[in-house]
Amino acid sequence: MATFLYRLGRFAFRRRWTIALGWVMLLVLAVIGAASTNDEPVESFDIPGMESSETMDLLNERFPGMAADGATGRVVFAAPDGETLTDPSHEQVVQSVVREIGQVPGLAHVTDPFQSGAISPSGDVAYAEVTFEASVLNSEEQEALLEVAENGRDAGLTVEIGGAVAAPEMDDGEIGELIGIAIAALVLVITFGSFVAAGLPLLNAVVGVGVTLSLITIATRFFELSGDASVLALMLGLALAIDYSLFIAFRYRHELTADRGLEEAAGRAVGTAGNAVVFAGLTVVIALAGLTVVGIPVLTQMGLAAAMAVAIAVIAALTLLPAMFSFAGRRILGGRIARRRERASNDNGKTVGLSWAQMVTRNPLRVLLVAFLAVGTLAVPAMSTQLGIPDDGTYAEDDTRRQAYDLLADGFGPGVNGPLAVVVDGAGAGPVDATLPHVVEVISELDNVVIAEPTAVDEAGATGVISVVAETGPGAEETKGLVDDIRDVAPQIEAETGAVITVTGPTAVTIDFSQKMSEALTPYLSVVVGLSFVLMILVFRSILVPLKAALGFLVTMGATFGATVAVFQWGWLADVLGVEQTGPIFSLLPVVLIGVVFGLAMDYQVFLVTRMREEHVHGMAATPAVISGFQHSARVVTAAAIIMISVFGAFIFDEGFIKQISFALAFAVFIDAFVVRMTIVPAVLALLGERAWWMPRWLDRLVPNVDVEGEKLRDQLDWTDQPAQPDETAVAR
Repeated sequence: MATFLYRLGRFAFRRRWTIALGWVMLLVLAVIGAASTNDEPVESFDIPGMESSETMDLLNERFPGMAADGATGRVVFAAPDGETLTDPSHEQVVQSVVREIGQVPGLAHVTDPFQSGAISPSGDVAYAEVTFEASVLNSEEQEALLEVAENGRDAGLTVEIGGAVAAPEMDDGEIGELIGIAIAALVLVITFGSFVAAGLPLLNAVVGVGVTLSLITIATRFFELSGDASVLALMLGLALAIDYSLFIAFRYRHELTADRGLEEAAGRAVGTAGNAVVFAGLTVVIALAGLTVVGIPVLTQMGLAAAMAVAIAVIAALTLLPAMFSFAGRRILGGRIARRRERASNDNGKTVGLSWAQMVTRNPLRVLLVAFLAVGTLAVPAMSTQLGIPDDGTYAEDDTRRQAYDLLADGFGPGVNGPLAVVVDGAGAGPVDATLPHVVEVISELDNVVIAEPTAVDEAGATGVISVVAETGPGAEETKGLVDDIRDVAPQIEAETGAVITVTGPTAVTIDFSQKMSEALTPYLSVVVGLSFVLMILVFRSILVPLKAALGFLVTMGATFGATVAVFQWGWLADVLGVEQTGPIFSLLPVVLIGVVFGLAMDYQVFLVTRMREEHVHGMAATPAVISGFQHSARVVTAAAIIMISVFGAFIFDEGFIKQISFALAFAVFIDAFVVRMTIVPAVLALLGERAWWMPRWLDRLVPNVDVEGEKLRDQLDWTDQPAQPDETAVAR
């Protein structure tokens, strides 16, 4: 592999115009293709085999005009203090607004609260149910709906809109992208001390991310894609493209300072650092593509989109970057920031990384005790994790969705914000008209039920819908218990009437989705960790090092889940991070976070430990190899981690799932890079000594030598031993 990459790097360097124009043409064609695509992202949590989802499909079949899978919501009306909506003037305004809603483009159905009885006992709050044909409103439809609500406000009523119909259009993460790039640029300039050197990884990342996002947009022509998929791909593509380019560019500058020729330096940089990039990227791709085994469409979309972003980042780093080296020439060594060398080093030429490695390896047990005590404390909140899909009650108090939620809860009770739809399907047993009263009677006797009443029967009379309102809100454990109770009595009703009873609605979908996600964790972890463990054995030719890497990942995940729960569920530092309302952790988060963080954790494992193994393979004893490898890698790994933290953290300005995952990813990278990989790993390796690199002979014979360290390449090129001083000293001259 190293030899192939060496030749690839030299080829790209020589054929710089061909490579550069090829990437530019690919970017232009992809952007043109994306510009001609008008499909909107799809927001859906449908899962094959999930009762609530299959019941939605049944409703679409039996009630074709309902658009059961379309965006739904409620337009909530409130009279001024001391007045009621039954006053003739207010009633006229409500009915006028309802008529105007009926003219909104894309509307499938709207109810009149005076005909449906959706008026609070006190008469001061009412709501109209609205359903659209599409699962996500476009800008024209949403603007028209908001304009109608404003007309009602102008007439003297309080009018708020809740549900999916009021969700703002997804942006493409422009704010986060710009902030992330700005911080990354600053870190690169400080790291390299050169504006030219700092600009190459950024340019490489911009081209790669541009191609990725354009291809994802084109894919919406043929597949349903969640808007979150493109944002996750943007975050990972941007962070990893910069990081991978940083590693190769850093090695390239080191080769130049060793008096290599420009083309030779490019070949050697790609053949060594590029080798680690390939295996690190492959680990991330395996972790992300592994999301397909969960069997949840939205996770498959997110995983494949993000995996494509990582793959493109690797390819760009191996081809476009050496072509850029050719254009830059030796200017990549120029433009130093004043006193860069003095700030990078301590007295007597000792770097901060060297001092840290020596301290850790001299006191491994003490370091491990402090590190595990810290991460263990951070992990404590994870034991109280509550999963769910945040509802309208979790938005900011000035958000129309939150205001509609509060008005409904005050007027009707909290359960009205999450009604359950119980579907009674005759299933060949005859008309359901005679069955519905019995079903209503049975459900009404269950605990936590405020009201259960029939709301619709299909034209054939074979399927009926019963609306059930609980005493508690949609996110309460008691509401989940009610769903379980209804499903428990369903077989009894089936035996008595022959009708099939199922439960659906947003609350039931949320409950089923959270349960499905919990069940998906074990098979997903088995596949991803298993495949990655095999890959780590190939890379490190060791049993204990991959095992330590996997255990370190568990440490990272425990601390990350604990911090995420503390912020988003408990409210710690909520004001600082812009968290308007605490609530459950999004059900998608654990699986997505495990996939992404496992890949990123193995990234740092590869970049840091391969250099330690390289020193050991070239003759150093175990502990000195750990110190030397850390010394060579610490500065660039630190810069890479800071860049990734900055890129992920910048997306916390978004909301919902993206806000949670951006915080979790940024925190996970911080813990994994600085606590696990740069503290726990060298301490454990120092304790293990030579045993760290042990592998059974029979396995050593079976496992192919992929030469991640470039030892064979070094022999072929007749390299001389590298100096013991760190790369930073050479680069800073």
